[in-house]
Amino acid sequence: MQKQVTLLSSKKDFLTKVRATNTTHKKIVMGITDLSFHRVTGALVTYILEEMGYEVQRKYALHEENFRRLKDEEIDMISSAWLPSSHGVYKKEVERKIEVIELGLHYTPYALWGVPDYIPQNEVDQISDLLKPDVVRKMNKTIQGIGAGAGITRFSIKMMDEYALKEAGYIFLTGTQEECIAAYEKAVKDKEWVVVPLWQPQFLHYTYKIRDLKDPEGLLGIVDRAVLLANKKKIEKTFTPEQIEILDEIVLSNEIISELDYMVNREGLSNDEAVRKWFHQDIK
Repeated sequence: MQKQVTLLSSKKDFLTKVRATNTTHKKIVMGITDLSFHRVTGALVTYILEEMGYEVQRKYALHEENFRRLKDEEIDMISSAWLPSSHGVYKKEVERKIEVIELGLHYTPYALWGVPDYIPQNEVDQISDLLKPDVVRKMNKTIQGIGAGAGITRFSIKMMDEYALKEAGYIFLTGTQEECIAAYEKAVKDKEWVVVPLWQPQFLHYTYKIRDLKDPEGLLGIVDRAVLLANKKKIEKTFTPEQIEILDEIVLSNEIISELDYMVNREGLSNDEAVRKWFHQDIK
């Protein structure tokens, strides 16, 4: 059996395979969660679809809204759904109305609470260590999160109760991704002790050494699979079997998406510019 060509094995061979399936002009509507690493992953999938000959309309929304749009057939696919943990509850709602198909493996995401590596591990190694009197005195009590619909936010709110962190003076705030990142970077600049509710992949991991805190209660969920989740009927009607196979061969990694996310957030490239630079930097 011939070895599967994926993006992890050869960008050049993969693009050659993609272009060989170029089809007549068809339109696809893709939903993308409106966070930077989701946007850049969506841009990468868009680039591949465009190389196949498709016109791609990208629609951005937060987590729950994208799944509602997929269920109501306002979009054809989502890049990327985190399954089975973070977005599994939303997928079940979609499946009440339409049949879906999972394609590819964009990365292996997971939610985490992390601390800067300058905080000694022997003092803060797991979440329950945040309750130690010495740690309580040193730690910034504000834990700045992102939007309410995100898996990391749902998990974090539960953790505040289950680990009795509120009683120790900690508060968890929802907000934007930008507020979460800004709070962490300011704390690091000031060498503060701080907790960041984060996830993999994310460009902060490309810039900083962030140590995951152990979660003995298992409240942060599991390591998910980030996949292209699509309306099965629409996919089988719109794509050839060869093209569906290619979509299933979009295999990436946390490191790749974190690098692309860094290009956008710190090098100032657009999502599409970052994807094209990454695709062609090793292709002669």
